[in-house]
Amino acid sequence: MISEKMQRLKYVATDLITGGAAFFLFNGYRFSIFGERVGHTFADFVGMPKLLAEQIIIPLVLLCIYWLSGYYNHPFKKSRLQEFMTTIFSSVFATLLIFLALLTNDLTLIVSTNYLMLVTLFGILFSLTYAGRLLVTSLTLRSMRRHRWRESAVIVGASAEGREMAARLSGTDKFPNYAIVAFARIPGEKDAPDLQAPVVELDALASLIADKNVKQIFIAPEKMDDRLVLSMVNRLFPLGTTIRIAPDTLDYVTSSIHLQDIYAEPFVDLTSPKVSEASKNIKRLIDVVFSLIALAVLAIPMAWIAVSVKRGSKGPVLYRQQRIGYRQKPFNILKFRTMRIDAEAAGPQLTSDSDSRVTPVGRTLRKYRLDELPQFWNVLRGDMSIVGPRPERAFFIRQIVDKAPYYTLVHQVRPGITSWGMVKYGYASSVDEMVARTRYDLIYLSNMSIAVDFKIMIYTVKTVVTGQGK
Repeated sequence: MISEKMQRLKYVATDLITGGAAFFLFNGYRFSIFGERVGHTFADFVGMPKLLAEQIIIPLVLLCIYWLSGYYNHPFKKSRLQEFMTTIFSSVFATLLIFLALLTNDLTLIVSTNYLMLVTLFGILFSLTYAGRLLVTSLTLRSMRRHRWRESAVIVGASAEGREMAARLSGTDKFPNYAIVAFARIPGEKDAPDLQAPVVELDALASLIADKNVKQIFIAPEKMDDRLVLSMVNRLFPLGTTIRIAPDTLDYVTSSIHLQDIYAEPFVDLTSPKVSEASKNIKRLIDVVFSLIALAVLAIPMAWIAVSVKRGSKGPVLYRQQRIGYRQKPFNILKFRTMRIDAEAAGPQLTSDSDSRVTPVGRTLRKYRLDELPQFWNVLRGDMSIVGPRPERAFFIRQIVDKAPYYTLVHQVRPGITSWGMVKYGYASSVDEMVARTRYDLIYLSNMSIAVDFKIMIYTVKTVVTGQGK
């Protein structure tokens, strides 16, 4: 069975070869136009230091563009239409970038020649790139149809519904074709007879997924109920595997999660927000670039804040606290300390407006949200994003989930330094307020985009400048 990493490398290698070949052929076209001007043979033309450098750099730049497009995110889940459209858009962008960056010196006084050069570059680049990708995809799909490649999956639900779903997934000629390695028993449900795979308890899934390299989990309860499904999702999120369910009557789930057509079988992906793969990659690129700039520009102000915190009260400058992040993975969040070191001697507590535990320096930092600045390091590490749902502690998450089971859906994305909930609601001083703030985070998940992120960032800057933080 081909691994996802190996399949991705196939596409990367193919794009690298076709990108280099496309630019080499385009240089042949450039020589046909400018050959007399340079007065050399084609071999001398392409051997010029400038063109040799371009021949090496351009294919690498193309790989970066293709990565941003999201083409490599899911190397097995591709359709020909998706491949065609993604290749067109990325080829258009690459053509314009190459033309503006490298070919402006090649412009002639004849406008039609310039347009023809632009169209030719796009035509060669798109044709070779799409041909290479189509070859790899076609060979992969052929292997899937012949069941030479099957994706391991687990069905949560060992009742008749689970058995029926297994038949739909593994007994079809469509692709991808799934190999059901186990059924996981839902408490309170009776196992169906004649199941074609072992039945295990939910607690055994972690080791099973690691041993069998399971990539998909399908939830198939006897009775479709929002609270039951969301409780299952809450338990399954930490496993780091895609979780899917048939789109029946789930109110919170189907209204906020992107419905994907898995070829012949449509399923709701409960672990991915409704946002394109390109947007995910661009968002992460913005996070890295913005964090690097912020840490460099704010180095001196942060040093001054660190000195103020140290002088203001006893204790460390930075406060580390475990929070729950993407797919419920714990991480240590960094903040400038704003409270006394014995602030939680009696256990976890939320902060109120007139909290006596907050130091004088800390009150100012919280008002202008300056205590959050060290979290740019969390963003750079990949624990957080600039914009995303507020990360909470496991102690409070359990209480929130009891009141609002849909809260678990916020773990589809990286938590953020700022969020729509923080902009609209601010810091929460009770679990009820945390639940109210969560509603804004769910709205954000349904409307995620780069434009929305920038709007939230602008409002956050306004909050910082005006000191409207609590």
